Order: sequence, then C-alpha cells, then structure tokens
Amino acid sequence: MARLRLIEGAVDGAQPEAQPEVLPDGEALDAYSRTVTAVSERLRDSVANLRVRHRTRRGSKEGGGSAVAITPDGYLLTSAHVVAGTDGRGTASFPDGRSFSAEAIGADPLSDLAVLRADAANLAAAELGDADSLKVGQLVVAIGTPLGFHGSVTAGVVSALGRALPTRSGSAVRLVENVIQTDAALNPGNSGGALADGLGRVIGINTAVAGIGLGLAVPINDATRRIIAALMSEGRVRRAYLGIVGGARPLPPRFASPDQRSAVEVVEVVEGSPAARAGLRPEDLIVEVDGRSMSDVGDLQRLMVAEHIGRALEAHVIRGGSTLSLTIVPVELDS
Repeated sequence: MARLRLIEGAVDGAQPEAQPEVLPDGEALDAYSRTVTAVSERLRDSVANLRVRHRTRRGSKEGGGSAVAITPDGYLLTSAHVVAGTDGRGTASFPDGRSFSAEAIGADPLSDLAVLRADAANLAAAELGDADSLKVGQLVVAIGTPLGFHGSVTAGVVSALGRALPTRSGSAVRLVENVIQTDAALNPGNSGGALADGLGRVIGINTAVAGIGLGLAVPINDATRRIIAALMSEGRVRRAYLGIVGGARPLPPRFASPDQRSAVEVVEVVEGSPAARAGLRPEDLIVEVDGRSMSDVGDLQRLMVAEHIGRALEAHVIRGGSTLSLTIVPVELDS
C-alpha cells in the first residue's frame, strides 16, 4: 500500500525537524480575517440553538435551527419554517451556556419570519441593519448552529440580489422579494441564523440552502422590519388580498414611457375574489393602482398592506389596446 505524503513533509512521511516560523498576529490576520473575526466576536453570543418538537403521524420528533436575539429581554427572530408544525414551544441555548424556554408569539409563513419570546434577560441583542444597501460582491458572514454546533461561522460574499423566494400559507402564495443570495456555506440548522455585514449588523435571516455554494436569506429592510414589529405586537401580519395571479409584462410601445416600461399582466383571477368582483380579466395589464405605477408583481404586493383592507382603490388597466378604470376593494387575506 502506498504511503501518504504529508504536505511539507519528507517523502517518507517524516516531518521536518525545524519548527515553522510563527507569523506575527498582524500578518496572520489580514483585513479579511480581522473583519470576519470581529463580526464573529460581536454576534456570536446573540445567536442561539433553537430546539423544537415537530408533530408527526407517529408522534413527534426533535428538530430546530437557529434564532437571533433582537432585544435584551428575550425577543428572538427565526425562520417561520423552523417553528412550523410545532406547538410553538422550544428551548433556546446560547454559547455562554445559558438555556431558556421559548415560545413563538407570531409567525408569518409568507415572509418566512417568526418571533419567539424567551424567558430570559440580559441577552446580547444583535443590531439589525439594512439589506437594501447591500452590493453584489460585498462580504457577508453567516452565524448559526448547523447540526447543533454553537457559534459556527462561515463567510462569503453576496453573490446576487433581487432573487425571489416562493412561499405558501394555506392557499395563499407569495414571493419574498429581494432575497439575498450568498456563497457563505449554509447547512441544516443554519435556518433562522444571522447573515451579517462587515460591521456585524444583521442584514438577513438565513432561510434555505438552494444548492452547493448557494444560500438564501430573507432580507432585513423596511418591509421586514414592519413584519417583525407586527409579529411582536400583534402576533400576526395583516395583508390585503385581491385574488389574482400575475407577472410582469412589457407594455405595448404606445403605452410605454421612460418612467414605466412594464405592467402586471393578470394570468388568473380567483373566482369570487375582489379582483373578480371588480371586473378584472386574464390578459388585462394593470398599469396603476391607487396612483402608484405597477411595473411588476412586487409593486402590487407592496400595496397589499393592512391599511388598504376594505378601502376602494382605483386601478388603471389596459385591455385589448384600450385603457379603462376599475375600482377594487381588497379584503383581508385569510392565511
């Protein structure tokens, strides 16, 4: 059997007698390493291993993921799918050895975010950042508890922005917009953990492994901050509902302008929905709703907020080469 050759060793496997020169700290830690180390030191104590019991046909089984402390008094942020199919109770264990019982106070499958409240105090709360300022190629650091290993750190870059993650709650289907794609290694158990920028601010909650070297995170921005606030205060997120399936489509040249070159094409109208009652039809192009341009489905989703439930919205539509106005009254989404 051939003998293994050790790196930097002699042919026969013996190691050199001379001891390797030890680099000074300043040289051993280059700028990249110093950044990752600083982020790890800042956030490590904020990320917990979350253990829950999932209901199965044969009883229950243990599962879990990660969670991020966002207040000193016990509010934790995680992925909704981590606590889905459970009784909402679990245990959050932190790297300092402390463990606390935790209970989900609100989950939103359509954004894949959930908030738990732990029976804890003096937690190291993470600072939430703003994913809208991210750039492709920017350094990011993922911290979580893959396979239950506390404080596991991986680093990489933002490999793409503007991805969309399909989510479902009951019959409702929604796209989580502007999902962050990163090549920082993610593994089972990273879900619900932190994706941080170079200053240690949490700019995403890791949600999925899309393939080798391809991870996805729900962004922390103004939209998701409102979702988090609603989950903390009300335990749920209220959304308006129209009842269409649509997608972006280029506007016919005579309707296009420098400010708007596409609209939302209606692909399907749900029977009995507000859209059906308003008279919307498949192949209609929704150009404007409530005075706001509709260039893609994201524009329409951003309009479907609680304050528009039950409120009459005027929509400008292109149908068969002509324009018309319709009045739509959204109802509350029953998820």
